[in-house]
Amino acid sequence: MFNRRLTRFAAAACAAAGLMLGAAAPAAAQDQQAPQKLTLLLDWFVNPDHAPLVVAQQKGYFADEGLEVELVAPADPNDPPKLVAAGRADVAVGYQPQLHLQAAEGLPLKRIGTLVATPLNSLVTLQDSGIETLADLKGKTVGFSVGGFEDALLGTMLDSVGLSLDDVTLVNVNFALSPALLSGQVDAVIGAFRNFELNQLAIEGAAGRAFYPEEHGVPPYDELILLANAERAAEPVFARLVDAIERGTQYLINHPDESWELFIQAYPDLDDELNRRAWADTLPRFALAPAALDTGRYDRFAEYLKAQGMIDSVPAVGTYAVAPTRP
Repeated sequence: MFNRRLTRFAAAACAAAGLMLGAAAPAAAQDQQAPQKLTLLLDWFVNPDHAPLVVAQQKGYFADEGLEVELVAPADPNDPPKLVAAGRADVAVGYQPQLHLQAAEGLPLKRIGTLVATPLNSLVTLQDSGIETLADLKGKTVGFSVGGFEDALLGTMLDSVGLSLDDVTLVNVNFALSPALLSGQVDAVIGAFRNFELNQLAIEGAAGRAFYPEEHGVPPYDELILLANAERAAEPVFARLVDAIERGTQYLINHPDESWELFIQAYPDLDDELNRRAWADTLPRFALAPAALDTGRYDRFAEYLKAQGMIDSVPAVGTYAVAPTRP
């Protein structure tokens, strides 16, 4: 993922951490005339990947569904699914690949919606690096941030051109993906979000080249999804939440400029060139029907992870992913 450890957000993240300790009270205990409160934990600091959520908030679509939704950025991006699994928050933004691993670990989570319906992950290098095809990576250094899944992605991509992980040198660059490329520390990076890293490089005056996993042997998957506790996933409140997000997405697609204004009104610190560029590049990747669930797609990706040795078996999709339930 792109280098989102921006110092200007650090204080906000720390302050937000305290808000994650209390999820909304059960619906039965609330005044039926009052909005139902939901805590929605983001996967990282607020950024254009979360545009449908912010637009739904700003346009009042959550309120129209009788919801009061609190968007919370985590202090640690690993925490949101765990907090939802533990019943300490209502919804988390997560990643489909991670959900398969979390389900295999026994975490009581279910996918209830999709936010970003295509992979954002990519392998990025500089255009003047001499690396014009994946085969040119032989003997090169590749930076990464998180091992495991990124290793599997890279291994599959290399295999598509007759190479393996043994043909490259892996270097942990600790999320500093673009700086590692620009400084010449590595020749390429895996785990770069295509809507951010390429723009970040361009702003620094360096043209980047991206190679996409889904074009090199990796089954397509949903990058960002919405997760609920498995015991609560059938509650109708989540259908109302996803309906509001769908309205936010439709408005966003129809009115991108007006939606950008709403976004920066809510988060003025994000009004910069990087986020403006990322905004435009992320628009075509949002799920237009966030409630829709393609079980075949989830099965294919689970089979892929099993073949990679990352999970032991392929469970029924319904045990970890569902469409929201309406009354």
